[in-house]
Amino acid sequence: MNLIRKYILLLILSLGVSVVSAQSVIPIPQHMEKKSGRFVLTGNTKLYTNLKGKERKILTDYLSALPIKFEKGSKKDSKNVLSLLLENPSKLLENPSRTQVGATSESYTLDVTADQVKITASTSAGLFYGLQSLLQLAELQSDRTYQIGGVHITDAPRFAYRGFMLDVSRHFFSKEFVKKQIDALTYFKLNRLHLHLTDAAGWRIEIKKYPQLTNLAAWRSKALWKDWWNGDRKYTNRNEPGAYGGYYTQDDIRELVEYARIRHITIIPEIEMPGHSEETLAAYPNLSCAGEAYKNADFCAGNEETFVFLENVLKEVMDLFPSKYIHIGGDEAGKAAWKTCPKCQKRIKDEQLKDVHELQSYLIHRMEKFLNKHGRNLLGWDEILEGGLAPNATVMSWRGESGGIQAVRSGHQAIMTPGGYCYFDSYQDAPSLQPEAIGGYLTLEKVYSYNPVPDSLSAAEAKLVYGVQANLWTEYVPTEEHAEYMTYPRLLALAEVAWSTPERKSWPDFRKRVEKANATLASKGYAPFDLSKEVGRRPECRVPVDHLAVGKKVTYNAPYSESYVAKKETTLTDGHLGDWTYGDGAWQGFISSRGLDVTIDLEKDTEIQSISGGFMETVGPGVFFPAEVIISVSSDGVNYTELKNERYVIGKSTKVEFKTISWEGTSKARYIRYQAHPSKETGGFIFADEIIVKGK
Repeated sequence: MNLIRKYILLLILSLGVSVVSAQSVIPIPQHMEKKSGRFVLTGNTKLYTNLKGKERKILTDYLSALPIKFEKGSKKDSKNVLSLLLENPSKLLENPSRTQVGATSESYTLDVTADQVKITASTSAGLFYGLQSLLQLAELQSDRTYQIGGVHITDAPRFAYRGFMLDVSRHFFSKEFVKKQIDALTYFKLNRLHLHLTDAAGWRIEIKKYPQLTNLAAWRSKALWKDWWNGDRKYTNRNEPGAYGGYYTQDDIRELVEYARIRHITIIPEIEMPGHSEETLAAYPNLSCAGEAYKNADFCAGNEETFVFLENVLKEVMDLFPSKYIHIGGDEAGKAAWKTCPKCQKRIKDEQLKDVHELQSYLIHRMEKFLNKHGRNLLGWDEILEGGLAPNATVMSWRGESGGIQAVRSGHQAIMTPGGYCYFDSYQDAPSLQPEAIGGYLTLEKVYSYNPVPDSLSAAEAKLVYGVQANLWTEYVPTEEHAEYMTYPRLLALAEVAWSTPERKSWPDFRKRVEKANATLASKGYAPFDLSKEVGRRPECRVPVDHLAVGKKVTYNAPYSESYVAKKETTLTDGHLGDWTYGDGAWQGFISSRGLDVTIDLEKDTEIQSISGGFMETVGPGVFFPAEVIISVSSDGVNYTELKNERYVIGKSTKVEFKTISWEGTSKARYIRYQAHPSKETGGFIFADEIIVKGK
């Protein structure tokens, strides 16, 4: 058995032969109508396809890996036959049922009767996706045959780009593991695998012209990213004892690209620039502003050697990856060194740029011209908008949807991947019961609820939303099992968001289907989150809290963060406590040196027995409990009496923690001032959800 047939057999045996019903297809087809009768696949079933050449061989190899041997069929066969028929695109449009969902290169129809199964499409990709639905519909019988209930399906994807990003820099994952994930992407009709190949934590692709990238930059002193990041952040020679890392050879990449190609998946490589480049600058310090290792995180944009290096790297990358897009990162560049670097300042002056933001735009524009010259397009995170967007670039919007909206309104395509819906490094259930994560709280239901086309877009602008992508960042995901645990089943929800139109989606129905799919994944070697153990929302946030301050005016003596406004001035007295994440709209963020400092007006002198504030801490993203809390009261709003002044030790937990800091006693006042100050050592955010005032 050749290698392709071996992996096809693994896929079908692991995913396609579980006992499922017609209601178990993920993503849900655009039109699905149950019909009478059942087709039985046996060793006597005939196979006919009018595909030719390489496409025919790939498809027939795929089918021949089933543990059923098909007999050779012909165009005339009408009974006990599986027909895979390529039809002319213009002919597809003649059938109205096919235009209800819009005919695309990935459209297909699937008809199952007692006599035959017929899949028709205008391309081999369409036939392939029809096969994925057929595999999900097949029910394995005790006699090793397969039964498929009568059905008529017309189907097409909502978006052309349906992606998943795997971060292999923070923790390296094997080639075999990547193939295993490609198999799952295939089954659920995702068609892009974005590999985050380079970052501070390690360079993961062989570049022959620059061997130090894999001799040094691919290896670090500690295996766990957190230990390394909080430690010396040093790189080490690959042969040093204890060196952690790895990389894909160019032959590995070719193998992965081909493996994905025959499954109609495109692999998109990401080579980070100008930021997140500490590992590269350790190996080639001449490309940094300081000219020394461990001094800078950004490439020196004023140094012409930087562009020679980047172009040489991208030449080798383009030789390996035939993808239309090459992702250049572009996110979170600090640019601090550029402000004082003589070379960068000279570049700004020579190119008549305003500032370092326009200098970053200059770098992005140059790289885009280089990629365009070689027939490729540039893809980057939404920071590439800063200083002016390169003419042909596509924006991947991760800091909410604003970057994507800005891109499409300027005539560019956008891929929506906002952290609040698409970042799978967040906790998916009660944090205390989950493995350590970077923070946040993203449930299966919330992923499923996402609509990648914002309501604010016009019909013309909506067409420029090219697709949607889920991202698994792996700072806190050190093992392959953990990576799958964070990915599944949330990726199945994203698959349905990407493929199915909103009117076809139903959360209760999806929840039933995904439980079956999850069980199948688990039984075949994947490690998904067990939905039967899901706790769900934080109990405290499920029921409103009634107290004396509900609806009362709050005066902010220090501002809340514009990034986490929650319900603005009504947040802290609306009677609602927050969920497991600070991004849920109930938690309000404070980032100034004064932290939280508010005054609540109870409107009249009131007997008070307790005053409490609710806080959360998640150290990974820089969210801390207050280091000092002062609670004071006043009858006139001028003269205050302190009821509590206490300091706390913070930042010790690796979990998401919640704390209520209270005063209890007897007092009478109209005004309550609650102050929660951050630590001078750690700084960071303070998040509060409610200040609860209780009386007699």
